[in-house]
Amino acid sequence: MKPITAAQRLLFTTITILYWTSMYVYVPTLSPYLSDRGFSLPFIGIVLGSYGFVQMFVRFPLGILSDRFGKRKPFIVLGMLTAAISCLLFLIPDHWLWPLAGRLMAGVCASTWVAFTVLYASYFGAGQTGRAMGNISVMTVSGQMIGMLLSGWLSDGFNPNAPFTVGAAIAAIGLLLAFMLKEPSTEQRDQPGMSFAMIKSVVKTKTLLQVSMLSILAHGVLFITMFGFTPLKAEEMGAGGLKLTMLVFAFMLPHAFASLVTARWFTPRFGYWGTIGTGFILSTICTAAMVFADSFGVLVMTQAINGFAQGLHMPLLLGLAIRDVELPGRATAMGLYQALYAIGMFSGPFLAGWLNESWGLNGGFLFGSLLGAMAFSLVVVWYMAERKSSRLSIASTRSEELKG
Repeated sequence: MKPITAAQRLLFTTITILYWTSMYVYVPTLSPYLSDRGFSLPFIGIVLGSYGFVQMFVRFPLGILSDRFGKRKPFIVLGMLTAAISCLLFLIPDHWLWPLAGRLMAGVCASTWVAFTVLYASYFGAGQTGRAMGNISVMTVSGQMIGMLLSGWLSDGFNPNAPFTVGAAIAAIGLLLAFMLKEPSTEQRDQPGMSFAMIKSVVKTKTLLQVSMLSILAHGVLFITMFGFTPLKAEEMGAGGLKLTMLVFAFMLPHAFASLVTARWFTPRFGYWGTIGTGFILSTICTAAMVFADSFGVLVMTQAINGFAQGLHMPLLLGLAIRDVELPGRATAMGLYQALYAIGMFSGPFLAGWLNESWGLNGGFLFGSLLGAMAFSLVVVWYMAERKSSRLSIASTRSEELKG
């Protein structure tokens, strides 16, 4: 296998950042944009949730196809193409169908993330999955942060359609660069293609199923809050484009920092379950605290801590999803993982939209805090079960040694 050059890694990093920037350049202004166009809160919840709804059905088959053909690049090209189409659909005026279609297409775009993660993991040696996922999480957060920071400025400085126009242009640039990507030779020659007989084995991987359940709940919280209704709460407090940008920065910067240092600092000290559990309990507290936020400053504080908390568990869950899976099945495993957590991306904002209609935005935030509490409870249960299993294994080994 020829090593991946620094230029190729830089190219991949650039494409990844453009990919996420194009998808998130309109996210902070999306719910206010739809509200200003006269759409109801339940419909806004449907539009926000449709992004995850598509991924529930597309990501897993896409991962299987990627493993079946042993190719990642074509799916990355597809991702950049659908990112551009998604933004353009939002620009078509005067009908409820187009914003829904635009967000559905964004879901197709996000489904190709399977190929991005598996290709990048293949750039690293065995045992370095955690490091690879930490790095790519930083790329993800960087692209999302750039896009979301641009969003308010574009909307205020130009017009409400400007974020979608710029998003389409960014995606077009990423599409051209994607054609220049190269895949490692092992992906193409040395590794056998994924057989359908292997899918059952991948799907039954215990760690994959556990982290998928946690990720469903984590993404439910995320898409109810910062990627859902938090900007609308800020707007109700009188926040314009500049304050929305501040809110995004307050969330994304701690999120990026935590994603960068989690594998290096926190996991070696507190272990996987300890770090993930800490992230969930902090996220639960901050989401519940949003109900009592009576000023923009307090809202910003909750999002800063929430961003850091989610940066603790998101990269770890991503890495654990493929840790125990052999290379030929990793896209399948990642596809299943991402398809399952898309349930949270869809159901979180969808259910919160209906709760918000009856009880105001605080109803949705309380629901989000309940999801976080459920995730923390699962972490505690699985951690205790793992400790018990470990103690029994040690006791059994000692018993065998004494008999010997």
